[in-house]
Amino acid sequence: MRRELRDEEGALIALEVEPVSADDRAEADDAGLRLTREILQLRVSLPLAIPPNAPVVTTRPFVPGVDDEALLEVNNRAFAWHPDQSDWSVDDLQARVAEDWFDPEGFRVHEHEGRIVGFCWTKVHPPTDVDPALGEIFVIGVDPDHHGRGLGRALVVDGLAHLAGRGLRTGMLHVEHDNTAARRLYRSLGFTEHSAHCWWRADDTSRS
Repeated sequence: MRRELRDEEGALIALEVEPVSADDRAEADDAGLRLTREILQLRVSLPLAIPPNAPVVTTRPFVPGVDDEALLEVNNRAFAWHPDQSDWSVDDLQARVAEDWFDPEGFRVHEHEGRIVGFCWTKVHPPTDVDPALGEIFVIGVDPDHHGRGLGRALVVDGLAHLAGRGLRTGMLHVEHDNTAARRLYRSLGFTEHSAHCWWRADDTSRS
């Protein structure tokens, strides 16, 4: 995928590319464009090799129409900073639940004292001409009040175990390039960078 914007003289002033190549980065650099966002796609082989003493978390499937408000409360607290995932409404959630790929068994929620405090939403991509079937960690969120307890890591492991149990042999997720804490976590689980989705623009041009 490639989208570009040029001015009246034909000069490149905005560029979006996925997957990004070294030539794309060089073109943006030569045009004097500034990188405004980069999303990395990371992959890992399944099943994970989990140490025997690794933390275990109990999860259950998300129940549409029952868990919506509780899930949204966690999501919007966890992603208050995120350009795409923040400030979701019931309509936003229900639109994704209505997608053909949605599977409530793959939307794992974790409760503490009867309240949802974390979730791992997975998604399965069928094989293509260039990729095997992929099991994606679509969204993972932890209530900020429960940060620092290893819950995020445990939920990722739980989600990947669910995907491996469905026969998937490659796990995948997307992460913002500047989210160093998340990248460190995923790297510790064996994820490696597969590709990138980048946006560039001239300093006086809004992102397109």
